[in-house]
Amino acid sequence: MKQTTLQQQPSSEDHALLRNTLLKLTATQKIVCVVVIAVVALIWYDLLNRVIAFGQGIDYSGLHALGVQAVALIQEYNPFFWWAIVALCTLIIAYFLYSFVQGTRQSVRAKLVDEPTIAMLVSRLSEPALEVLRWAWHDHRDPVTVGDLQRAANEMRSGRAGKIELARHHAALLKTAEPEPPAQRQAP
Repeated sequence: MKQTTLQQQPSSEDHALLRNTLLKLTATQKIVCVVVIAVVALIWYDLLNRVIAFGQGIDYSGLHALGVQAVALIQEYNPFFWWAIVALCTLIIAYFLYSFVQGTRQSVRAKLVDEPTIAMLVSRLSEPALEVLRWAWHDHRDPVTVGDLQRAANEMRSGRAGKIELARHHAALLKTAEPEPPAQRQAP
């Protein structure tokens, strides 16, 4: 029984082929995201240093009308205020970067896979891997998308081929079972 289950699993070549295909299909998005994040981080780092330097260069001696203790208190907590501004701006920038990355991921997931790529996958994937790909492709009226391939790769790693085979066995067992006459069924 264990050998039939192992034979029904996609091979490591199937995993590698699907992983490499997905890498080729999503490489541009990943490179764009890394470049955008790196550029924004470098620009923000320069601006961060300028904001901190600006905050350190402020002279509060003109506020002598507030009193010596108030001016001393303002000067003592001045660096914390500017670091709080920097932290708040960093969170806002991180939020926008996260939204940008998620948006590009969603657009890549919706991207249609061209026919030569699907033909190559069909010719080189094993039958259990193809079965998982068929399972991951929900709407057969629409072409296969990168998201479908990503889902197939995730499901292959989690053992979906074995679950599909088990579901077939369950369906066959349920079809062969004779239905009980209604009089013999017990009420709950």
